[in-house]
Amino acid sequence: MSKLELVCVPAPAVGHLVSTCKFAEKLLDRDERLCITILIIRPPPPWDVSIDAYIKRSSSAPEGRRIRYITLPQAEPPPAEELAKSIENYFSLLIANYRPIVKEAIISNKWPDSNPKIIGLVIDMFCSAMIDVAKELDIPSYLFFTSGAGFLGFLLYLSVWHEQVGREFNRSDADLKIATYAHPVPSKVLPTFAFSKEGYDSFREHGVRFKETKGILINTVAEFESNAVNILASDPELPPVYTVGFLNDLEGQKGKGNSKTEDEEIMKWLDKQPPSSVLFLCSAGIFEPPQLIEMAIALERCGVRFLWSIRHPVDAEPSKFEEILPEGFLERTKNRGIACGWAPQVDILAHGATGAFVSHCGWNSIVESVWYGVPIVTWPLYAEQHINAFQLVNDLEIAVELTLDYRMLESHHSESVKAQEMEKAIRCIMDSENPMRKKVKDMGEICRKALMEGGSSFNSMGRFVETILDS
Repeated sequence: MSKLELVCVPAPAVGHLVSTCKFAEKLLDRDERLCITILIIRPPPPWDVSIDAYIKRSSSAPEGRRIRYITLPQAEPPPAEELAKSIENYFSLLIANYRPIVKEAIISNKWPDSNPKIIGLVIDMFCSAMIDVAKELDIPSYLFFTSGAGFLGFLLYLSVWHEQVGREFNRSDADLKIATYAHPVPSKVLPTFAFSKEGYDSFREHGVRFKETKGILINTVAEFESNAVNILASDPELPPVYTVGFLNDLEGQKGKGNSKTEDEEIMKWLDKQPPSSVLFLCSAGIFEPPQLIEMAIALERCGVRFLWSIRHPVDAEPSKFEEILPEGFLERTKNRGIACGWAPQVDILAHGATGAFVSHCGWNSIVESVWYGVPIVTWPLYAEQHINAFQLVNDLEIAVELTLDYRMLESHHSESVKAQEMEKAIRCIMDSENPMRKKVKDMGEICRKALMEGGSSFNSMGRFVETILDS
């Protein structure tokens, strides 16, 4: 039986790689003729070692025989000053420099036991420059969009905005009418890159080039983002749209940050808590002590059970938390809460005792939270997290707003979110009578069914497989 090969080029970030790998595994389930090559781009140091760990684990899986990983030689990085202007544009420029390397890898790296026909190049949202490689090799290209349909709509909107206004965004701009969002979008919730000329120009170019592909695969569920998906699917300027999510790595965090004993202690504590009673907070590793103190005050005032993963900027050990939290906080709350370092997020969200999640609203965290029916309190920090949070609160109505415009690493917003604001949001989300809690659980069930035989994502993946096999 002749083999058919897809080549995937994910962006050099673990979240993008993991989504691509889960997509590849789903594809292999659909047709035994398929095999997949994933080309790994290594960014300049420091290299995220979790990427290597994931590749090793994925390669040992049963389907690993039909997925291979090829780490590419490093390309010349862009000038360092580009990184200071826009990290998004820097990575786009870096990836563009890999075009000849990717082309050579596709041509020269043959499978050891066969010579499959290459039927497509699947590219990440940062990798639109690879469309040129596909054209040179005369193979179709497909976009694999690791975020949601709403955000994809925003990237496509950038060219419309540019025709009308001709510049990047300002925070004083009027609310925007973006088709993939049901409500007008305030400028304050636009992605961080939208306010930088370099970042704005980079993503505007990506959005234009997405239309050159032969299909767009999105890590979402049609029922979850129904408005956004319908808008994209009905756009005559776009290639066919396939909703293939949610693509979760439900096993990926085991043993990542703690010893087995530390993880077990966290889960044993959760086992003792009532159903849906625990608030899970993960403080991202970049909050300074003044903000952590406000969070502690809010938790103590609320009286809720909590599991708080504190990733302090100086990597303080749990034994040192007393030095950065209010005096006596840990002692006063020891019977209803845990403060820890790294925490196994997926396992915690999956646990029946978890009642809500204070999230920074990266797409992977949103996917995991909805999958397990856990409502969200929004606390976006950077990248596209703000517009994701806006969508959750206003369009999808499955999250409570703590803040939508807090921007970490920007000098204009150095004030802490106050304990009073946090307390209000926590009490709202943990109220057992809040109808949002049931709505999220119901949506989680819908999203799970979407991946089962006959579900919307299952069928959409099937249509994509039919397309590539007929190409």
